[in-house]
Amino acid sequence: MSDTLNAIILGIIQGLTEFLPVSSSGHLELAKYFLGDHQVAAESLMMTVILHFATACSTLVVLRKEVAEIFKGLFAFQWNEQTQFSLKIVLSMVPAALIGVLFESEIDDLFNQQIVLVSICLAITGLLLFLANRAQKTGNDVSWTNALMVGIAQAIAILPGISRSGATISTSVLLGIDREKAARFSFLMVVPLIFGKIAKDLLGGELMQSSHNAPALLFGFGAAFVTGLLACSWMIQIVKKSKLLYFSIYCFVVAAFAIIFYLA
Repeated sequence: MSDTLNAIILGIIQGLTEFLPVSSSGHLELAKYFLGDHQVAAESLMMTVILHFATACSTLVVLRKEVAEIFKGLFAFQWNEQTQFSLKIVLSMVPAALIGVLFESEIDDLFNQQIVLVSICLAITGLLLFLANRAQKTGNDVSWTNALMVGIAQAIAILPGISRSGATISTSVLLGIDREKAARFSFLMVVPLIFGKIAKDLLGGELMQSSHNAPALLFGFGAAFVTGLLACSWMIQIVKKSKLLYFSIYCFVVAAFAIIFYLA
């Protein structure tokens, strides 16, 4: 299969699974394994970063009003609701940023088709979604403590197979946060981290060392961006209607299938 077609398939998978709570990183690693993509971790991670960049751009488009409110709050220099929400987003980023800086090389090694690890983490994601689906008391705003707790969940979701949106939305719902607010907060909090990762890799030259050709990256980006637009809007409505059980079952099924296929 050509690099371009592989990139399109990976882009579609990324666009859907970044927002649906089934782990984009886990699905990308499984897809690379089944597509016969045997690149070393650094090269594999580069494609992953580009696809995450595409879905970050999708988030900016879908949640453009919320993004505008964040910037308005940051530059208002007033202790109002907008400023506090903006700072809560910043606080939620701290755990994942620290983990990313302190354990960068160890994290890179995880993106090397670790199928057993991905399967276990997918099962954990399924459990989190199952518990969140049963949560009843959800109507609170995002507090400072909640923002930090959700940020810790995002840091744990660096593991391939732990859904970032699944972990952060489930944690938010279990903390009693309003479901729609939980989804929007979850999608917004990751955007600065992705752009920060891109900037760091560009300045460090890592992205320029990849063996991926430009057309493959371009088509992968485009596929992830378009599907991300659709999935982001859809996921907000799904969380609002409390329909996470289906994704929980899906994660369990994929985890079982992957581990059985890998051991067979």
